[in-house]
Amino acid sequence: MRNRLKEMLKAGKTALGVWISTGCSEVVWALMDSGVDWLLFDTEHGPCSIETVDKLIQYMRGSKATPIIRVVWNDLNAIKRALDTGAYGVVIPWVSSREEAVQAVRYCRYPPDGIRGAAPGRPARRWGITSNEYLRCANDEILIIIQIEREEAVNNIEDILSVEGVDVALIGPTDLSMSMGFVGRPFHPKVVEAMDKVIDACKEAGVTPGIAYALNPEHANQLISK
Repeated sequence: MRNRLKEMLKAGKTALGVWISTGCSEVVWALMDSGVDWLLFDTEHGPCSIETVDKLIQYMRGSKATPIIRVVWNDLNAIKRALDTGAYGVVIPWVSSREEAVQAVRYCRYPPDGIRGAAPGRPARRWGITSNEYLRCANDEILIIIQIEREEAVNNIEDILSVEGVDVALIGPTDLSMSMGFVGRPFHPKVVEAMDKVIDACKEAGVTPGIAYALNPEHANQLISK
């Protein structure tokens, strides 16, 4: 079972989606076949439990939108439980060093490449494959998205992106701007300069750059053009 979103990004295509912070199944039903490429279930700042997200991802089977979960922290148990729902990727917040990026990748992967514990029955069913097939392909198909949300992360960006297995570096403008002293100004020129540094480093490293949000459609197109 191929990860449609990962294939899109590897091909250099732009992927657009929606963040979900509600447990309402009707919202998921309305969005999952609306033409978006992904739905991201936020368990870091959103109120949904992993149990709720697990049910919502069940509804998405057969949808062209790829389900992703933002975990609460760069934590083995949080990442393991998220992936065991059948999500095709995880967003890992506040990755600010090479060591933290290595840790994140290892948490997402089965041995020998990582330390994810094996309970493949549920994710395999969601993917429409057998448990053994899931164990064989998950390390290659899971999309590993690290969030760049601190000035420290920007300063360490080349080292972070050197970690094999990091697929996407997702910029979080609000937290990044606050760490730089620009509270309430997520697109201050100095913050944009830092974002551009991340984008340039991603291009050099062959990692997909991403941004958590844009201010409006025109701004989104400006960001995509970078």
